[in-house]
Amino acid sequence: MSIITPDATRRLTVLDAPSNLGLRPPAPDVVPGCYKAPWALRDAGLVARLGAADAGALVPPRYVATWQPGDGVRNGPAIAAYARRLADRVAAIRADGGFPVLLGGDCSILLGPALALRRTGRYGLAYLDAHSDFRHLGNSPHVGSAAGEDVALVTGRGDDYLTDLDGLRPYVRDEDVILLGVRDDEDLPELAESGLAYVSGNDLGSDLDLGLDQARKVLVRDELDGFWIHVDADILDPSILPAVDSPTPGGLDAAQLTALLRGLLALPGAAGLEVTILDPDLDEDGSQGALLADILVDALTGN
Repeated sequence: MSIITPDATRRLTVLDAPSNLGLRPPAPDVVPGCYKAPWALRDAGLVARLGAADAGALVPPRYVATWQPGDGVRNGPAIAAYARRLADRVAAIRADGGFPVLLGGDCSILLGPALALRRTGRYGLAYLDAHSDFRHLGNSPHVGSAAGEDVALVTGRGDDYLTDLDGLRPYVRDEDVILLGVRDDEDLPELAESGLAYVSGNDLGSDLDLGLDQARKVLVRDELDGFWIHVDADILDPSILPAVDSPTPGGLDAAQLTALLRGLLALPGAAGLEVTILDPDLDEDGSQGALLADILVDALTGN
């Protein structure tokens, strides 16, 4: 893969989105720890090293652990309310000429930027994750945690109060999505039937150029005004970064993820980026947060 130089004119703006509303409790009476990830990344010097503007944090509603099948999406109304507020913050950053870098939190924060971009046009989605996060009632007996459903939600599959905010369903059209790095075997047949573009973890790990070529075909088209980049920390192999809620073997190494992000950021139309699912409760010495910060700095600045 050729060396890609980051866009030095991009005005990076960091916003914390420390929501854990979309995750199930990791154990009874235990709150998911990924809401602490922005602190861990900041403690690794991320904002200063990026030379980024600091947009502060958007505090999420209270996490409620109580849930049973049939209750719908866990913390669903709170996620919807947070998505609207997050969309407003993302829109304000973009209106000021900034390139949003969101520090999650869980994958359900995707609803915020997806809504913000949908309000202004038609945008695509590059979804870097070990899982498809495509659970919905069309393929599952019940829904539950939005962090495993957010691709389904942003493409319009689910309850109206989450999928049709501002009457804008879908926030992202199926043909404007590409999933990169999926390696949960249960997800692949469903994706193949859905029509969503994807590059499996095996294929991506052996040929990053293939992944970028496929991403360009989906994301760089006249119909689109740009695209958003979602990065779940579990895109990395758990031998490198195990501090996630659902570690899955076979992921990328740090150099591969850096190269993939640089390639995506160099495509015309990159509109912002979010990083999710790092759980500092599983990273006692902070080394995994520091590694993820290094990757983001290298990808976004080349330093």
